[in-house]
Amino acid sequence: MSEAVLRSHVDDICQRTRPAAQALAAADDAQRQAALESCAQAIEQQHEAILTANAQDMAAAEANALAPALCDRLRLDAGRIADMVAGVRAVASQRDPLGRVLDQRAIAQELQLEKITVPLGVVAVIYESRPNVTVDTAALCLRSGNACILRGGSEAVHSNRALADALQEGLRAAGMNPDTVQLIRNQDRALVPVLLSRDDAIDLVVPRGGEGLIRSVVAVSRIPVVKHDKGVCSLYVHADADVAMAVELIVNAKCQRPGVCNAIENLLIDRAALASHLPAIAQALQAQGVELRCDREGLAVLPDAHPASEDDWSEEYLDLILAVKTVEDYQQAIAFTNHYGSHHSDGIITNNGSVAEHYLRLVDSAAVYHNASTRFTDGGQFGLGAEVGISTNRLHARGPMGIDELCTYKFVVRGAGQARK
Repeated sequence: MSEAVLRSHVDDICQRTRPAAQALAAADDAQRQAALESCAQAIEQQHEAILTANAQDMAAAEANALAPALCDRLRLDAGRIADMVAGVRAVASQRDPLGRVLDQRAIAQELQLEKITVPLGVVAVIYESRPNVTVDTAALCLRSGNACILRGGSEAVHSNRALADALQEGLRAAGMNPDTVQLIRNQDRALVPVLLSRDDAIDLVVPRGGEGLIRSVVAVSRIPVVKHDKGVCSLYVHADADVAMAVELIVNAKCQRPGVCNAIENLLIDRAALASHLPAIAQALQAQGVELRCDREGLAVLPDAHPASEDDWSEEYLDLILAVKTVEDYQQAIAFTNHYGSHHSDGIITNNGSVAEHYLRLVDSAAVYHNASTRFTDGGQFGLGAEVGISTNRLHARGPMGIDELCTYKFVVRGAGQARK
């Protein structure tokens, strides 16, 4: 497809989205909640069509030998559709994020100033393999008064179209402009740079996918980007950790869903805990089919493990592979995590409260844990209903991005004829 045709296509989308965003921003709380309930009902009513569409995508994925982690993200079933619907309703039940007064004061010459929350405007999300992102993003944007432009991957094309059709039908039934949620149905990759040049029409871009996708978006976008580069997460077993707890949490954090960004890729363990803790941990992991890659000291305890290389400490496997690093103490664990990790989700397992607090203060990640699995870093688990992404940025948003993170603010000044002196 020629560049002129692509530009025309993107221009049409942008011209329809901005008015829809302005209309949605003017809608009151009850109208936005009703629209979300209508969307939830439409997904329920069209679940058979959605499952049929997903079956087409899964068949293509198997034919193309798509990686198991991506297949897991792509797959829909009745339970996952029910979870989507529940997520939409959970987002609808959240308190209204708009019009909240963040600050209020009298300023110069008796002017009254308020700082209030408002929508960002138009949010574009570019994502791979996860059809649930279509629904999560739409729900969060609707609740926070934002229109959204969605560009899913070709591997989920049928699923995304079926879900977008349901969402737009729900909006129509609620008397809302269906252009509030737009799915780009053209899968030409050359369209993405054209979209990312439209800083005049789009206010924020959120890429969700592999490291390659995220870096390519950041490299070409003229629009502000909120991202996480990858999910190199870790759990650290301190010498005062309970062995049984460590086994349970590490197996959960690695094995429950190894292909997601909050699964751990590194296991750190105190030298003093190697002999007492590592064999039981390794036995439980290997029973789940996990390949362990250990440093020299770990290999002395687990001679059947694979040797780790320097590259392993910063690798996002998204698979049943775990790198094991021996550390001297919690200070070395903190330094290692901050250097090799991706600042996503990291945790410590210990019964020593003061060590735990030191770790929680100094590990520079979006989410830090004490005696819990990193798998909780998720919008739904954090009580946000859903998430549009998990940010490892330090500006604007960090961690799971819910409705509050899709808002900005403005200052409202009320006077009685004051002119500055």
